[in-house]
Amino acid sequence: MERSNHTTIEEFILLGITDLPLLQAFLFILFLLFYLFNLLGNISIVTLIITDHILHKPMYFFLGNLAFLDIFYSTTTVPKMLSGLLIGDKTISMVGCVAQLHFYHFLGSTEALLLSSMSYDRYVAICNPLRYHLVMARAVCFELAISCWLIGFLYSLSQTIITFRLPYCHDQHINHFYCDIKVVLKLACAETNLSELLTSAIFALVAMSTFKLIIVSYVLIGIHLLNIQSSSDRKKAFSTCTSHITVVCLYIGTALVTYLGPSTDNSLEQDRISAILVTVITPALNPAIYSLRNKEVKRSFKKMLLKTSK
Repeated sequence: MERSNHTTIEEFILLGITDLPLLQAFLFILFLLFYLFNLLGNISIVTLIITDHILHKPMYFFLGNLAFLDIFYSTTTVPKMLSGLLIGDKTISMVGCVAQLHFYHFLGSTEALLLSSMSYDRYVAICNPLRYHLVMARAVCFELAISCWLIGFLYSLSQTIITFRLPYCHDQHINHFYCDIKVVLKLACAETNLSELLTSAIFALVAMSTFKLIIVSYVLIGIHLLNIQSSSDRKKAFSTCTSHITVVCLYIGTALVTYLGPSTDNSLEQDRISAILVTVITPALNPAIYSLRNKEVKRSFKKMLLKTSK
């Protein structure tokens, strides 16, 4: 059953996180710091991986892609959110909303797929080390990365088309700090059940396939580690996976809770919290998570600091 008054709207109003001025000022400073840490940390990692030949390995190739994605993933939403918190600029054009939703899901899904490729890389490195450089040859790494980007683009394109094929003509107020599928669909001037079902089904297909690949990789790694007699060798092998496991739990776990849940008022409030975690906090923490437990990255970072200080 369609709603009346089908006057197409040209812009939306993002309600943001809060209307309290003091809280807005505090959140602006906090999120700005996280965003700057994100840019500084991830640009440093990309620079290190490009310039230091020691890091020209499959694991760091994927890590460089992850850092690159984190920079732009946050940039699709955080600057607009900061603008709303600082000067109250909450309007976003229809074209801007379409672009924001598309790139948010494009970069986000590509990152999830990339995490599954990284789990496969860890499986080969631990369970089949003698053939690692053959299996994870440069051409294979490029093919895996390109596949992640391509599948992520097609996934996001389908979600964007399904969401914006509907007419939007009434309420302009998006109950979020960026354009996302659930909150945008709630404003449509048409029946949304089919669209919600399609977007959830496509997300579930991509997300669960990605999650299963990661689970299978780590189950096989776990079985292999149990067969290692030396506890020190077992600990050393497992330590190479802990950073990746941490990021997977933070990122994919949050995404599954957000997009497979119902669109109730309470769930939308939880979605805002989850979105802050994956777009503001996690991208800023990823460089620390990966570098603090990685001797080669720390060594390269110290080398870079010594060169810049001379």
